[in-house]
Amino acid sequence: MRVHVADHPLITHKLTVLRDKTTPSATFRNLTEELVTLLAYEATRGVRTNTVEIETPVAVTTGLAISDPKPLVVPILRAGLGMLDGMVKLLPSAEVGFLGMVRDETTLEPSVYAERLPDDLSNRQCFVLDPMLATGGSLLAAIEYLFDRGAVDVTAICLLAAPEGVAAIERAIDGRNVSIVLGALDERLNEHGYIVPGLGDAGDRLYGTVS
Repeated sequence: MRVHVADHPLITHKLTVLRDKTTPSATFRNLTEELVTLLAYEATRGVRTNTVEIETPVAVTTGLAISDPKPLVVPILRAGLGMLDGMVKLLPSAEVGFLGMVRDETTLEPSVYAERLPDDLSNRQCFVLDPMLATGGSLLAAIEYLFDRGAVDVTAICLLAAPEGVAAIERAIDGRNVSIVLGALDERLNEHGYIVPGLGDAGDRLYGTVS
């Protein structure tokens, strides 16, 4: 598994504002979009391309085009939706699917309660959007779901992660082609499963439901 923590002053600056509990939801949403676009630049370094011939106003030359089948962007509902615009801004030719994840209150195991994906994911590169990689349970379930449907390459883009969550995914992926791109790798999880220092509940802060 490949883990890339983006190291750029603009990313750190935007994360600093996102972490601030006084940042209003509208600003939080706008900064999330901007931050995801920066992270998407790193996440798509390995996107598959093919050589094409084009004609400029001056000469014939060769360039690169995104290969078929096109990449699939999959936000995990609900907080992942706040990352979608930033991703498709950089990769507008991608297809978009959706996964809804829920945790069983008894077993604490995550499961898929809703999905909108192409029927066949064979040979697809998938980019999963999930703001917070805490314990890793929901993201791991999403990754496994995509591989079960035929995906061959999954990259997760997260604003923040805890070391415990990264380690949990690395233990479970069993050599499959998985990458994780992070805005920052934080210190730890607290006793309530929140990332420390973190930024709180990303979904609540995106959609203005913080009490």
